[in-house]
Amino acid sequence: MDLKGLSSLMFLSLFFLALDTVCGDVAYSLPEEMKRGSVVGNIAKDLGLDLGKLTARKARINADGNIKRYCDINLNTGDIIVADRIDREGLCGKRASCILKQELVLENPLELHRISVHVQDINDNSPQFKKATKTYEIRESAMKGSRYRLDEAHDADIGPNAIQGYSIEANENFRLNVIAKPGGGKYSELVLEKELDREQQRELTIVLVATDGGTPQRSGTAAIHVTVLDANDNAPVFSQVVIKPVCLKTLLRYCGVSSQLLGSSGEVQNFLCTI
Repeated sequence: MDLKGLSSLMFLSLFFLALDTVCGDVAYSLPEEMKRGSVVGNIAKDLGLDLGKLTARKARINADGNIKRYCDINLNTGDIIVADRIDREGLCGKRASCILKQELVLENPLELHRISVHVQDINDNSPQFKKATKTYEIRESAMKGSRYRLDEAHDADIGPNAIQGYSIEANENFRLNVIAKPGGGKYSELVLEKELDREQQRELTIVLVATDGGTPQRSGTAAIHVTVLDANDNAPVFSQVVIKPVCLKTLLRYCGVSSQLLGSSGEVQNFLCTI
């Protein structure tokens, strides 16, 4: 046999030897944020390993492509335990599936067992708005049915633990309309139910609440501050409607005029009238 053929044979032998060292996979599922030392599963039992030889064979867990080693093995019991804090949002973000890859390594002879840990989401995040207060300026001439889109809240959790709805406290002027987006998620808008009157109320504050669907349920709030802008909806009013002469002589008297309006709408001209 030439050197080329010998090299090929050696490569194939090493390849199949490597295959022999990689044994069956095992999968576990656990909720995120479990305490260190919590038991994930008994890998010695699941793989049929001799519990008495785990120490002699230097059984250990290696991280497969992860910076941290999130799991460890108890050599006395064969349990896989949590070795470090597991934060699903930090590891996988909004992905629907979050899987940690670990390896059980045994020596004499060498064995590798792949471990897949499915990390389940828990409701450990509350909905949050980017701004705690949002200001809107709305003219009192705004028509009933006018709509004003509100900021969305964000929740790092997924599925039923994500934001499920919005609500506002009861008030005379606005109701809330919640709209589902085609790509998922929801947003809300204020709908004017009763026309505003600046002369009655110049400002109002409404609390917007975002809630998730977790147990226990979590929520976040934002204050909606509405400033009512003036409209020219009041006529000037004389301060003295009837003026009686005090003597027979012709007098010049100042006739004051007032208006409830502000700004340019409230500008009136004062003038002198003859009595």
